Amino acid sequence: MDKMKLRRELVEARASLSPEQRRANATSIRETLLDQPWVQMAGLVACYWSIGSEPETHGLVFALWKHGATVILPVHKDDDDLDWAVYDGPDTLTPGRSGIMEPIDTRRGVDTIRTAALVIVPALAVDARTGVRLGRGGGSYDRALSRVGPNVPVVALLHDGELIDGVPAEAHDQRVRYAVTPTGLTRLM
Repeated sequence: MDKMKLRRELVEARASLSPEQRRANATSIRETLLDQPWVQMAGLVACYWSIGSEPETHGLVFALWKHGATVILPVHKDDDDLDWAVYDGPDTLTPGRSGIMEPIDTRRGVDTIRTAALVIVPALAVDARTGVRLGRGGGSYDRALSRVGPNVPVVALLHDGELIDGVPAEAHDQRVRYAVTPTGLTRLM
């Protein structure tokens, strides 16, 4: 299956989830992650502010921040690369490019992700055998993930049914080490 067709199918499946199911998924994913010792110990966490039918991260970002982690969120640059800025509570966000909420903090640079102890990324799907992540096709997260060290846990958040076999891969596609769905955490590599 080609990436475009797979993306369409996954986006349609996500659109069919009820608001109640999305809320329940977000709670399960958040609790699963927060139960992991390596998440609890992460001092600097790169995460994202979810939009649309993505697994919701707003409560996760807030919980990480309240538990003492420094959370950095992406700021989309004009060249589609990701800059990073520190989240300092829900009142410190503003609509950015494409309406996605971004921190108002000083931009820290594209290489800031190199210093993260934990990286949480969006994905439409992850290959259960290889850890290849399927994004929306812009390449922003693949570029950012290419800067992450090999021992840093990279986690993709998914709805059930999105951890699949056979995600098409290209040379630039980045892999994730973990996938978290509402039914649990899966170590991939």
